[in-house]
Amino acid sequence: MRVPRLVGLMAVDARETARARGLFLAAPDRPDFHRTVVDHVVRQYPGPGAEVPARSLVYVWFDFAEGEGGGGVREPRLPGPPAGGLQREQGEPGDAFEVIGR
Repeated sequence: MRVPRLVGLMAVDARETARARGLFLAAPDRPDFHRTVVDHVVRQYPGPGAEVPARSLVYVWFDFAEGEGGGGVREPRLPGPPAGGLQREQGEPGDAFEVIGR
């Protein structure tokens, strides 16, 4: 039997998907896993597509481990863009392609 992809599913959907395939789920980071509903699975072991015997245990995690994934920090980067909007580049004096007055 192949392990389904559970990453991205809500806890309730992951449980139903596993149950439909004859698999059991365990969540090491959620002692109250049976009550977890709307958290999303971020990792699983064994991975999707792995061959396992029927009634096997699949581990799922709902939090990223230290140093893994996540959205990162969105702070402003300094220095910011210069004030005043776009600037037109001025030609060099004596430029052969200088724009003549309009």
